[in-house]
Amino acid sequence: MKVTVSMITMNEEGAVAKVIGDIRRVVPEAEILLVDSSRDRTPDIAASLGCRVIRQFPPQGYGPAMNRAVREASGDVVVTLDCDDTYPVEAIPQLVDLIREGNDLVNTTRVHRRPKAMPFANFLANRAFALAARILHGIRTTDLHSGMRAYRKSMIDQVEWSEHGPALPVDMLLIPYRRGFRIAEVPIDYRERIGVTTLHRFSSTLWTLKRIWWARRAR
Repeated sequence: MKVTVSMITMNEEGAVAKVIGDIRRVVPEAEILLVDSSRDRTPDIAASLGCRVIRQFPPQGYGPAMNRAVREASGDVVVTLDCDDTYPVEAIPQLVDLIREGNDLVNTTRVHRRPKAMPFANFLANRAFALAARILHGIRTTDLHSGMRAYRKSMIDQVEWSEHGPALPVDMLLIPYRRGFRIAEVPIDYRERIGVTTLHRFSSTLWTLKRIWWARRAR
């Protein structure tokens, strides 16, 4: 199965070369795809290292960028990853193997226990979101917002979600679950990021709750 590792990037020149090098070491045959909205040298560095770069500039937001990152991938398996060195690329082969074994989506959870790299308030919020999703949807997860997942590309082609607004990973997990696709979850270690966070906590929280509620309409 061909693998694409997809990332959305904005001003990640301090981390992008390291992350790409780590991916190449673990899955050397994978396509690496960046949907980039940077003002710095991130896209130039990535292109010089052999990645496919789709420029989305001026920036259109996280949702449209992530939607392109998974839908325009050429692999049979699409692994999403943040380009800030927070996620362990060493887990990619395990995620791909779980897709080969018949799963359609493999979610990773950063918050099976509290990671040192995550503020306690963020940890509590993530667990609360997961509890709300379990109550409303029945899904057994501890992390609705993980940036590291593996998707079967044929599943992505069958599922629609709204790319508008923050918190798209919520839809990208809950809608496939409600559609009856096979989902697995594995714990990972979450590390300190390289660079500055772009998370907007208030809007992300509001949109997370909206998406958890709206996903009830998925069939």
